[in-house]
Amino acid sequence: MSLFDWFADRRKGQFVGKVNQETEESDGLWCKCPECGQVVYRKDLLANASVCSNCGYHNRINSEERISLIADENTFKVFDKDLSPTDPLGFKDRRAYADRLRESQASTGLKDGVVTGICLVEEMPLALGVMDFRFMGGSMGSVVGEKITRLVEMATKEKVPLLIVCASGGARMQEGMLSLMQMAKISGALERHKEAQLLYMPLLTHPTTGGVTASFAMLGDLILAEPKALIGFAGRRVIEQTLREKLPDNFQTAEYLQEHGFVDTIVPRTKLKTTLSNLMKLHGSLPLKISRR
Repeated sequence: MSLFDWFADRRKGQFVGKVNQETEESDGLWCKCPECGQVVYRKDLLANASVCSNCGYHNRINSEERISLIADENTFKVFDKDLSPTDPLGFKDRRAYADRLRESQASTGLKDGVVTGICLVEEMPLALGVMDFRFMGGSMGSVVGEKITRLVEMATKEKVPLLIVCASGGARMQEGMLSLMQMAKISGALERHKEAQLLYMPLLTHPTTGGVTASFAMLGDLILAEPKALIGFAGRRVIEQTLREKLPDNFQTAEYLQEHGFVDTIVPRTKLKTTLSNLMKLHGSLPLKISRR
């Protein structure tokens, strides 16, 4: 199936899921900003992309909400929806890995910690992967690595730009070396995407750490980040103990990384779609010519 076939009747497209409309009923009518303490009406917060209108604090959102903010309505086509992880090592710490997987799948409705697919952004095609921190801290296991790799390879084949929204605690320890191998696999696919002279943009959200930071999160042509997002590899305490010195208060924030050249630009969530559209146009993307019959 070609790229144009995917969008031939986009008004009938199936979105990967719907934004949670029961939040108000389950969590109350009001919520308090963890940054400034202001109490806001939950509907107003959701209407502002879950960004506090008083201080600009970016509340964490799930993959469904993220996709609805980026993609044109009814254009997201999900890939590999039923690809599910196994327990190759029979891993068990305080709880069995298999039990943790079942619990995360039940609570999120996802098979694993990333949703991948293709969509339109202001009529321009975009390969989109969104990590979901709700699923075991967005950790990168074999399925996450496989889905992202397939997404990159599809983007290269169809010659479309690529965006991966990163939100992760790093590699998934319950899969050991199999998890670490995903770093090289994804990086190799991204190198082929680069050789095809195609655009790749990672969006670093709170938090982006560990093996994800050490691989595809930092390999973009343009590295975007949300305001005040925690971005790093090792934890602050580990670094301070290793260096034996006190780190700046804003260390490992998006602003600190931009100041030191690791992040190209910080994009508020409310301006993300417009920014993506402008960057895609700047790099040669054009709206698809789709029949409206």
